[in-house]
Amino acid sequence: MEVPCIAVLPEDGEESRQLLAEAGVLDDDHQIVAEDDTLYIPVTTVDGVPDRFETQFRDLPARRTVQTPADSLGYEPSLERLGDVVIVDEDDPNRAAEIAEAVMESDLPARSVLNRASKIKGELRVRDWEVLAERETDETVDRSPTETVHREYGHEFLLDLAAVYFSPRLATERHRVIDQIEAGEHVLDMFAGVGPFAIPAASRGAEVVAVDLNETAIDYLQENARRNGVNESITAISGDVRAVVDDYRGWADRLVMNLPHSADEFVETAVDLAGEECVIHYYDIQHDSDPFGPGIEAIRAAAEPTYEVTVETEHVVKSYAPHELNVCLDVRLTRSA
Repeated sequence: MEVPCIAVLPEDGEESRQLLAEAGVLDDDHQIVAEDDTLYIPVTTVDGVPDRFETQFRDLPARRTVQTPADSLGYEPSLERLGDVVIVDEDDPNRAAEIAEAVMESDLPARSVLNRASKIKGELRVRDWEVLAERETDETVDRSPTETVHREYGHEFLLDLAAVYFSPRLATERHRVIDQIEAGEHVLDMFAGVGPFAIPAASRGAEVVAVDLNETAIDYLQENARRNGVNESITAISGDVRAVVDDYRGWADRLVMNLPHSADEFVETAVDLAGEECVIHYYDIQHDSDPFGPGIEAIRAAAEPTYEVTVETEHVVKSYAPHELNVCLDVRLTRSA
């Protein structure tokens, strides 16, 4: 169908589109077409097009409406996306199957739909999953439906939800911590998982030691370090972090302690790993009546009087359960004179 449009160079496309939108004449019902090094951007009318543009008429295809799961279901389902995996949390099997079918029929880039089949369990903090739907492609035929690639602040992380713990909801919190890291720092991630703290830290020029009890998580971390081009800056260790103290005593300028249910059990280990001055990012889950006090008390008990303890940040990460908060303490240890 012939519609009015403007013709611009590809490098001017985004600026031109914004100018048309500001003028109120950008046509969202037809597609922008690239042809012979020219972009044709549709407009609703030739009247009101900024004077810098010349208009013409051209046959441009109608924009296809994006199909969402809600369009099929008639209601907005609760979904979480992690890479090309869509996650639901439904107790009703019929409702879960209905949502999965709608997801696969929609335009969401979903390779599989998973339903949470258990709570997080065990010292490796993994859960069971029910595969509700799966779509195989040539690129993914050999991949488990629980494996995906998550992208976060310019980094990508390959992971298997059935084998490792990972929360995309902590992306903003991880970015907050990473922004504090300077090149040349010694960063030790005590519970590293697949590397969402360790790999961005290495990308900022830090020398990183990443430890995790889950051997599969360490395998993924090493692969992710290669994917993100920082494998030369990361030492990945599979095992209990308490076992590395002899090798890294007094080494760390910064420690990440993201094990909120039991980080207090590792505070003495953290103090052993801390250098002359060290920042600890200590994650905890506590009652909202005193979310920070227990963590501060545990760190002071382990560090003083060897270190002066300065609490730099008391930060609520998210609500965890009714009257319970997931919090982070940024604490600086400075060795006493």
